[in-house]
Amino acid sequence: MTKPAISIDAKIEESRITSFIQRIVASSRAAGVVVGVSGGVDSGVVGALCVRALGSERVLCALLPSRHTPQADIDDAVRMVADWGARSVTIRISQVVDDLISAVGQARRRLPGANVQARVRMTILYYLANSRNLLVAGTGDRSEELLGFFTKFGDGGADFLPIAHLFKTQVRAMAEHLGLPTSVARKPASPQLWPGHTAEEELPAGYEKLDAVLHWIFDERASTRVASESARVEASIVERVMNMYSMSAHKRAQPPALRPRSGKK
Repeated sequence: MTKPAISIDAKIEESRITSFIQRIVASSRAAGVVVGVSGGVDSGVVGALCVRALGSERVLCALLPSRHTPQADIDDAVRMVADWGARSVTIRISQVVDDLISAVGQARRRLPGANVQARVRMTILYYLANSRNLLVAGTGDRSEELLGFFTKFGDGGADFLPIAHLFKTQVRAMAEHLGLPTSVARKPASPQLWPGHTAEEELPAGYEKLDAVLHWIFDERASTRVASESARVEASIVERVMNMYSMSAHKRAQPPALRPRSGKK
């Protein structure tokens, strides 16, 4: 038995998320938020929702391109920020990344170098936040959280996560509802951590299939066999999804620590 494709009421979600943002900022007594805007759909949706929740004057958009960032992504980010009327700062991170790697004295390797980029961005966002009494609004979605498709203490580092309850396909629906440019709403997912970097080269399938599998496994509590049949996805893909979920458990948990010893013998 199958169910219809995952869908949301975008208007209701907009209300829920903007209320959530307002509560978090108010309870923290922060002046507003800082959002890393990459030109992708996740950061576009988060930025637009923060502006709707707080007003453009309380949202700082940080554009943090590297030498690998396509000009089209930068253009999309600049266009969205201008449409929102929000404040912005642009900081190119490649020199900082190069200096850090050179200081360590290690040969550049692709994955460690990619993670350094994400962690440098996180450090800059927190510097901006701390110096202005802002909170860092994370841009991760539910698909990425469950698959562990983010850098620990990099793009996974934030004060709150406005869209972590939405699958990637649901985020795209929100983008269309919020009136983001089509070039952003339909842009293929890509962390752009090395030249030509795309999500599909690291993931088992496209997000339409992945989200269907994740829905059946985590929302419907289905077995892997039922998830494969119901989502009409190959069993090998479901197996890879579950392996990614299992292997990335440490990213979603607090660091392991011993408990204090009991005084009882």
